Amino acid sequence: MFVSDCRREFYEAIVSQRVLLLVASDVDALCACKILQALFQCDHVQYTLVPVSGWQELETAFLEHKDQIKLLVKQDDDLDVPAYDDIFRDEEDEEEDSENESDGSEPSEKRRRFEEDVIERTMKRRQRREWEARRREILFDYEQYEYHGTSSAMVMFDLAWIMSKDLNDMLWWAIVGLTDQWVQDKITQMKYVTDIGILQRHVSRHNHRNEDEENSLSIDCMRIAFEYDLRLALYQHWSLYESLCNTSYTSASLKLWSVQGQKRLQEFLADMGLPLKQVKQKFNSMDMSLKENLREMIEESANKFGMKDLRVQTFSIHFGFKNKFSASDIVYATASLMENIEKEGPETTNFIKALDSLSRGNLDKLHQGLDLAKKQLRAIQQTVASCICTNLVISQGPFLYCSLMEGTPDVKLFSKPVSLCLLSKYLLKSFVCSTKNKRCKLLPLVMAAPMDVEQGTVIMVGIPPETESSDKKNFFGRAFEKAADSTNSRTLHNHFDMSIIELKTEDRSKFLDALISLLS
Repeated sequence: MFVSDCRREFYEAIVSQRVLLLVASDVDALCACKILQALFQCDHVQYTLVPVSGWQELETAFLEHKDQIKLLVKQDDDLDVPAYDDIFRDEEDEEEDSENESDGSEPSEKRRRFEEDVIERTMKRRQRREWEARRREILFDYEQYEYHGTSSAMVMFDLAWIMSKDLNDMLWWAIVGLTDQWVQDKITQMKYVTDIGILQRHVSRHNHRNEDEENSLSIDCMRIAFEYDLRLALYQHWSLYESLCNTSYTSASLKLWSVQGQKRLQEFLADMGLPLKQVKQKFNSMDMSLKENLREMIEESANKFGMKDLRVQTFSIHFGFKNKFSASDIVYATASLMENIEKEGPETTNFIKALDSLSRGNLDKLHQGLDLAKKQLRAIQQTVASCICTNLVISQGPFLYCSLMEGTPDVKLFSKPVSLCLLSKYLLKSFVCSTKNKRCKLLPLVMAAPMDVEQGTVIMVGIPPETESSDKKNFFGRAFEKAADSTNSRTLHNHFDMSIIELKTEDRSKFLDALISLLS
């Protein structure tokens, strides 16, 4: 069900009938789905949930359930959708000027018609300039949403809040949805900080509202807290040492794939005064005396080693007295459950497990996701180290290119889009830290991995440059389409993220040649 405006009238129109939810397979979409499910339960609305991983599954689901799908648009509502003529211009309009050729008329008639043509052409040129200016403005507005849009979970929470039906669980899912966009590097740091501020106000409101409730001290209570935390993946559910080694930011900054990098890590730990025995055991088992001021100790030493962004604004959640998770913990766990390569039943099993893990009553599934996330992060860092040490990242002119070969450890994991995107972003960050070539530091990355050996296909992703001023715009979607069209390469543009494609292995060479030519 596609809802074009997040307002009360549309929601009321939706709940008047049985609803079909088509949910894409990413954590932000799952969080939005959980919020909608909670709203539907409040209003006793029946719905059908259909997970879709790409355009093909979306089309199939549409055809199977088309009787349930309706476009909900009020006739008197202004949806701010631009008119066709505001965006597109027919070729016939462009050619009209060239059709007014001389037709053998009298000189005086020719002169009169010539003057009229000059005036008409001048007016058309002025109208075209005005049209182009209006078109640029419209496209700029749309690009802001394409690349910098608010997370879908935050949009759904905003809907719940407007209707005064927002619950603590819904707020937490909105936080996780935003954190997913930040972890996946889909939004700028400025956008993340701005949205964190919006959610922080909601957290304060909810905490104040729940202060007088009887279950505020119950073992079943749920408490959300804003905090400045360490930018270390899963460190509270892992050892501090493992987290430092397998977090992209610290691994790239210290260059842990090299012998010199390992020495710097030892120096970093020594500067903090942390015994190796302590940092290599589970975080929960560390001495309380060390954990009390751990964040301050790490931040102080991190600044000396050039890691000035190790502290990040985030939220954590407490379930009862024992279980505490940060928002990024949930993102890593849920994403790993969705792309679990250990098949256990039908294709939708992973989706349902990931969706269930977002509920506080399914902590066993969440812990299973955390274990899978640790394996994924280890695999990513080992692959990054292998690619850099064996010089697999090469410059192709307008972009960097890296291809994983069949037989590479954990290569099956990287046939999944989210895992491959994470690997690509971590690899690009590490390569930028390792290379001395200033030009290469400013280049985007194209990465390929085997997808289906039997069918002879690879999955390919394009990542924008790793720069502080990056606005996260990704032009590879359109570039991939043009390169495929110009070479008749057999590609499948099935993913909702257009910068991810599937390609026949034997067509890869000519496809890359066309891409190089196109972007040069």
